[in-house]
Amino acid sequence: MAQAQDILRAPEPEHSHSLGVSASPTATFHSPLSSFSGVFSQRGQPKQLKPFNTQDIKILLLENVNQSGRDILTGQGYQVEFLKSSLPEDQLIEKIRDVHVIGIRSKTKLNKKVLSEAKNLLVIGCFCIGTNQVDLEYAAEHGIAVFNSPFANSRSVAELVIGEIIALARQLGDRSNEMHKGTWNKVSSKCWEIRGKTLGIIGYGHIGSQLSVLAEAMGMNVIYYDVVSLMALGTARQVPKLEDLLSEADFVTLHVPELPETKNLISAKQLGQMKNGSYLINASRGTVVDIPALINAMRTGKIAGAALDVYPGEPRANGDYFNNDLNGWEEDLRSLNNIILTPHIGGSTEEAQRAIGVEVGDALVRYINLGITLGSVNMPEVNLRSLTLEQPNHARVIYIHNNVPGVLRKVNEILGNHNVDKQISDSRGDVAYLMADVSDVQTSDLKEIHDSLEVLSCKSQFATKNVAANLFRTARIMTRVLY
Repeated sequence: MAQAQDILRAPEPEHSHSLGVSASPTATFHSPLSSFSGVFSQRGQPKQLKPFNTQDIKILLLENVNQSGRDILTGQGYQVEFLKSSLPEDQLIEKIRDVHVIGIRSKTKLNKKVLSEAKNLLVIGCFCIGTNQVDLEYAAEHGIAVFNSPFANSRSVAELVIGEIIALARQLGDRSNEMHKGTWNKVSSKCWEIRGKTLGIIGYGHIGSQLSVLAEAMGMNVIYYDVVSLMALGTARQVPKLEDLLSEADFVTLHVPELPETKNLISAKQLGQMKNGSYLINASRGTVVDIPALINAMRTGKIAGAALDVYPGEPRANGDYFNNDLNGWEEDLRSLNNIILTPHIGGSTEEAQRAIGVEVGDALVRYINLGITLGSVNMPEVNLRSLTLEQPNHARVIYIHNNVPGVLRKVNEILGNHNVDKQISDSRGDVAYLMADVSDVQTSDLKEIHDSLEVLSCKSQFATKNVAANLFRTARIMTRVLY
């Protein structure tokens, strides 16, 4: 059997479209369908497709991606370059020009400037919950799929918050610091049990709901606020307004994505609405809390304690960087009593990082080898059952295109000279994704199919800002042929 190859794609043209995408860490993820191999064994063993010679697939992994993910990718024979830290933008641009896959965590920013230099990039793996560090719209417009791990570290974050609730209620941080300095200060004033206290959760997604269960098991009353109506777990209760939660909760914890709507969600006004002597915890995104306003509220005694795991500006690597050169208020923040400061470690457990590595690593392999987009945060979610070893002269055609009328008809005209065994297409905003399996094809046929799809154009039925309607334009965003 001939070694699997990919007909290389031509440079992409510039596009300018809007695309509805979500940066939410609670974006829906669908697990891949089971192969039911035990039931349908007559279909044969799956045929492992490859886009081209596996040793030619170049992958760049940044920010100390877990060994589990690295093992999955190197096990496929890909060329994997691994770095423990993120890169400055100029170095990132230089590196990304030659890679087909990049894996990042939360510090690396893949904006339009960086992605415009990534001429070979097929897919981005975010080995974390959030995807706000990636320009999802630009990536989709250029056929670059983005995958993340929205659920894998939820338990780790929830457990950290539970620990911080207890530590704040008992002033453990201050007592520990005093003991390290040789001071014995045994006090009970303003130290509390958490049993019977009210926890207010802002954002009742995967982390917030798990936290709800843990807190209730420890005897806390739980209320939550979310922009959508969500079913409560246990005896938790949803409140209609944010100010209702702030005025009732003894502890307030944030679990929301970084969006324009959530910037400074907790500022001076909201801090003023909280109960006197209450506590604030933020393990979501650094821009959600107005830090200078929090400093003032803690100095006046309005807020009795706080725990912060995220910050508007964060260092790119470990070291002595958490100072006023970063955000301008670090020294004031460190001077406060009963404040827990951690370096964005909410999801940093061995269990969570191992699970994230497996989830994202598997998603990348499925996309590279099979074109499956299940779990992508910026592409239509498309799945097609695998080709089998009994189908040696079959190929999979993947065509990512602008979602304009007439494209499917023209694609099917191109494929019409061959036998199309199965085909699926879906769209998301202005981007559409087609996948078809074609049988009885030779290398020359694949080249003909690829070249015909590359130059396919369709008539636009709408006007843009600068061009009149009804002009022909290139339909293709990206063409891939796997066999």
